[in-house]
Amino acid sequence: MLTIQNITVRLGGRNIIDGASAAIPPRGKVGLIGRNGAGKSTLVKAIIGQIEPDEGSVDMPRRARLGYIAQEAPSGQTTPFESVLSADVERTQLLEEAETCTDPDRLGDVHERLLAIDAYSAPARAARILIGLGFDEEMQGRPLDSFSGGWKMRVALASLLFSAPDVMLLDEPSNHLDLEATLWLENFLKAYPATLIVISHERDLLNNVVDNILHLQGGKLTLYPGNYDSFEKQRAERLIQQAAARAAQEARAAKLRDYVARNSARASTAKQAQSRAKMLAKMQPVAAQLEDPTLSFDFPDPAELRPPLITLDLASVGYTEARPILTRLNLRIDPDDRIALLGRNGNGKTTLARLLAAQLTPMAGKITAAGKMNVGYFTQYQVEELAGDSTPLELMARAMDGKSPAAVRAQLGRFGFSGNHATANVGTLSGGERARLALALVTRDAPHLLVLDEPTNHLDIDAREALVQALNTYTGAVILISHDRHMVELTADRLVLVDGGTAQDYNGSIEDYIDFILGRNQPKVETRADTKKPKADKRANALAREEYKAAQKKLREAETRITKLQAQIEALDGAMADPAKAPKELAGVNMGELARRRAVLDDQLQDAEAAWLELGEAVEDAG
Repeated sequence: MLTIQNITVRLGGRNIIDGASAAIPPRGKVGLIGRNGAGKSTLVKAIIGQIEPDEGSVDMPRRARLGYIAQEAPSGQTTPFESVLSADVERTQLLEEAETCTDPDRLGDVHERLLAIDAYSAPARAARILIGLGFDEEMQGRPLDSFSGGWKMRVALASLLFSAPDVMLLDEPSNHLDLEATLWLENFLKAYPATLIVISHERDLLNNVVDNILHLQGGKLTLYPGNYDSFEKQRAERLIQQAAARAAQEARAAKLRDYVARNSARASTAKQAQSRAKMLAKMQPVAAQLEDPTLSFDFPDPAELRPPLITLDLASVGYTEARPILTRLNLRIDPDDRIALLGRNGNGKTTLARLLAAQLTPMAGKITAAGKMNVGYFTQYQVEELAGDSTPLELMARAMDGKSPAAVRAQLGRFGFSGNHATANVGTLSGGERARLALALVTRDAPHLLVLDEPTNHLDIDAREALVQALNTYTGAVILISHDRHMVELTADRLVLVDGGTAQDYNGSIEDYIDFILGRNQPKVETRADTKKPKADKRANALAREEYKAAQKKLREAETRITKLQAQIEALDGAMADPAKAPKELAGVNMGELARRRAVLDDQLQDAEAAWLELGEAVEDAG
């Protein structure tokens, strides 16, 4: 059990965590939530020992292994596969010792320990985790320095998952993931057999993975049993009770003040008045639940335009001449469209968004846009590139050059930047505040089309809800790229799948798409009913027999392939366990290369077994 005992953490003379306590149940899956700036990351740093609490302590079992993603992404010429494997420090050390050890007894102990920790299946586990997070075989063998920061953070996440600590802490693990990888991560975490603490603003992840919610507010911690939906219900009930208690207390305090005012001057009741005055002074006020007045999104409504806003006619788009990312694009965007772009990262969602936002021009085909159309295009890069030494007022004034100071302040006010908040240094703003400021800047001209590429990465749950409400009242068209299923479900009424080098309307709901990704509820191939006329019976039966024979042949070939792969894997396992007995074709091959080959073969074996199962069903159907 992990126990947080009355800890206080002060930063800059201010209590960030103030006498907070909580007991995390063994193997509990806990979602740590709170508003941006509440102190969640500070609490995690106290748990992992990066900072020492000013008061109190964090206790856990003595030999418990703690896992947390470092702030800096891995880099260098190491590959993702090698980086993930090296996360198991004990395995790495034992393998190195196995190659240099000359003491037979010690060498026997080393190999015995390697078998005990299942070291030889580690390459296959590492490869499966990387595949789940979006790395195909080619990507697993590329140098880390060839990847963007987001993909490097995926490697860091894969390394943490592979190391399988006793207590795992994750801080916004889905920020750099697409929907497909997020779904894989959810399934992995649901099955994780140890303690998990995850900071997340993903409502679906918190509903599907965790069994407790740890709420940080006002420096205090409250543990709620259940998932996020359960927490919201419990918190609402608590707030109602708190409001009722505050109202009752204020009514009682009013009566006491009235009594003291009326009776202090009278000798006969002065003592009673003094007693009530002391009672009033000692009364502990019930805290009022304060809502953040700066939590605001209000998109200006555009002027009306006749449809369509944009038409794509067999358009192609990309970045290198003669090598388009997307081709055969036929899409129409109308003023009332709410479209979510689906598909894995790297399939071209952002490329399509940039084409629609007029940041790219077609390589072929045609794009037609309404003449007076304004587009607001939001990306995470805009949030990161905001000038830290400027104020929101200065940035907006420059962006709205020629507009009156009142118009500039009005646009800032739509997004919660009023009064002193408008003149604060951007460098002091939280990630959520900077995201709101970026949205305020890109919507300053009341765009007819709003293109949002992952707008929720810096927003907490309450801010995401506010953004959903703002989008649903906005009268312009919306193109949304987001791995937040809750937002997609509540704002999009049209889905476009970007896959296979093109984009097409997806005829189904977001739940249908999730089922498709996870392989759930897939329609079975129906066998054709025998509707032939009697004269065609013999021919139909002959065709059925041929199909049956062909299916049997494929099944036998699949069985042979499985047998060969199993034999190759056994040979690799033997070579890794005892290099001296390795067959000729594996003699002299280093341990890292043997592990890589085994991971590839393991994946091929899984594919072959899956194909064998499908062929078995086909044989049964044909029979």
